[in-house]
Amino acid sequence: MEKTAKILLTEDDVPKNYYNILPDLPTPLLPPLNPATKKPISPEDLFAIFPKEVVKQEVSSERFIPIPDEVRQALLTMGRPSPLFRAKRLEKHLKTPAKIYFKHEGLNPCGSHKPNTAIAQTYYNMKQGVENLVTETGAGQWGTALSYATMLFGLSCEVFMVRVSFDQKPYRKIIMQTYGAKVHASPSKQTKFGKKMLEKEPDHPGSLGIAISEAIETVVSDPKHKSKYSLGSVLNHVLLHQTVIGQETRKQLEIADETPDYVIGCIGGGSNFAGISFPLIYDRLKKKNNAKFIAVEPKVCPTTTKGKYKYDFGDTAGMTPLIKMYTLGKDFVPPRIHAGGLRYHGMAPAISSLIDSGIISPVAYEQKEVFRAAMEFAKTEGIIAAPETAHAIKAAIDTALLCKKKNEKKTIVFNLSGHGLLDLGGYAQHLEGKIK
Repeated sequence: MEKTAKILLTEDDVPKNYYNILPDLPTPLLPPLNPATKKPISPEDLFAIFPKEVVKQEVSSERFIPIPDEVRQALLTMGRPSPLFRAKRLEKHLKTPAKIYFKHEGLNPCGSHKPNTAIAQTYYNMKQGVENLVTETGAGQWGTALSYATMLFGLSCEVFMVRVSFDQKPYRKIIMQTYGAKVHASPSKQTKFGKKMLEKEPDHPGSLGIAISEAIETVVSDPKHKSKYSLGSVLNHVLLHQTVIGQETRKQLEIADETPDYVIGCIGGGSNFAGISFPLIYDRLKKKNNAKFIAVEPKVCPTTTKGKYKYDFGDTAGMTPLIKMYTLGKDFVPPRIHAGGLRYHGMAPAISSLIDSGIISPVAYEQKEVFRAAMEFAKTEGIIAAPETAHAIKAAIDTALLCKKKNEKKTIVFNLSGHGLLDLGGYAQHLEGKIK
């Protein structure tokens, strides 16, 4: 009998625990360092910008961390569990013997995977009495999610949005403002570091590193000490919050009687890729699958394909601790591509470690070929994907064509991390032949 094209779960299937990959890494992570002394920082050093529970999760060696009932209820409210789709029309179009599945994280009010951690972080801050969360955002998906989460839990929100995306994606700004957030184009005139960048280059396109510096400066300058910083990717606590994606995917693949051969996701800081892959990497380490894990980035921001694996700052101003990761250097400013969420100089330490261990394989694509893949997906599956997700689509198509060449009936799974309905400016440029 032909298997269904959509695999749904019940609300009871939403995970009750986060999965923390740190105890299972083949090579333990090296600790963050104090940039002045080059000695490991203590967890208490992070209390100035993060709430205690988030810091506790950041350094936890527990494999499974319970999800609070209030957080789980909010995840249900925003649309979890998300469906797993079989891309049958794409398979037919490619004439591949491979089966292609995608986890659709773009069906919630924010249109991406980002609320999975925004809800958790906002909850922990609310419980500690924090009144205001400050953050950065690239394409705007993370800023949208944090604005939504702070609306749910009654906190205020301030967002520094990378200027190139601020200009390219104005409706993201409007959504954030509708949820009650203040939104600044970064570099901005709101901070000393932002002003410094604008003095050097008035038309500065911005970067996530700069926006992070502005957000942290705002938090540490709060005279009432009621503000905390919230991060949408890179750090361990963010990645473990996203593992609800992969845990659901595992259960859906079991329903479909499938074992993944390829697991694919785009990478900027690493949160959506970690979300779908970490639980399945755990299964591979336990010899329950033999999947290959493919992480996809832009060629113009080749953090893991051309960057160095070393200690570096997470922000441009050098305000963060030094962390061991793949990096292009804190001062790297990528070109103005439409995949704003992938324009980051560094990569999550846990993902960097797994790449270094050979468990994750990174690849990079040009913007033009990524948009062509997005168009192919839209014309077969009917879904307009975010430019970030389009990188994963391109890799899934290439993998399916490789299976066709080898006549291999493999199972491909990728994370559709967000819809592209607010990225139509990029699609318009592609249709007009103006994509560089």
